[in-house]
Amino acid sequence: MMDVDGVVQSIRAGKLAVLPTDTVYGLVCAASHREPAADLYRLKGRAAIQPTAVVFGAVDVVADHLPELDARVLAIVAELLPGPYTLVVPNPAHRFAWLTEGRPGSIGLRVPILAGVAASVVERLEAVVATSANLRGGHDPRTLAEVPPEILAGVAAAVDGGELPGTPSTVIDVTGVEPLIIRVGAGDPAEALARVVAARA
Repeated sequence: MMDVDGVVQSIRAGKLAVLPTDTVYGLVCAASHREPAADLYRLKGRAAIQPTAVVFGAVDVVADHLPELDARVLAIVAELLPGPYTLVVPNPAHRFAWLTEGRPGSIGLRVPILAGVAASVVERLEAVVATSANLRGGHDPRTLAEVPPEILAGVAAAVDGGELPGTPSTVIDVTGVEPLIIRVGAGDPAEALARVVAARA
């Protein structure tokens, strides 16, 4: 297994990696360029127009990469993250446009609770593209052994973080007048909605 420096260098060079998150194993790449994301989509068998979240290493770097986020949205981010939630937020400047072609005015973001090598890698990179390390339509892997061999063959590094919960993040859209859960997953969705409403007040 590569050390932190090796994984970081590989991702910065445009290669793909498999990392454990706080929910499932993720297929990740650099967020700063279109080409790695295109490679990620091809390996996964995913349509390029399907939005993909950006994973940030810490809450305090979100505004650096998405400076148009207003105070109310940043309050929601600070309220729910780090945690097992993906927030769909406004993206008026169409940043990371290669990840949002189906819905350019919004973008998904995560700040997971990571540990070990994965935490160090994402913290140093600040932002990565991440999606479940499965083939299109496949189950979400909770162990490295459950990651399909086709995925493992196409990545430069794979970090074993042991067994994970195996339930993907709950996705909450906060771009409208009222927050909307668009995927029920990890965490407590009802409590998360209440916290979003309170943070927006």
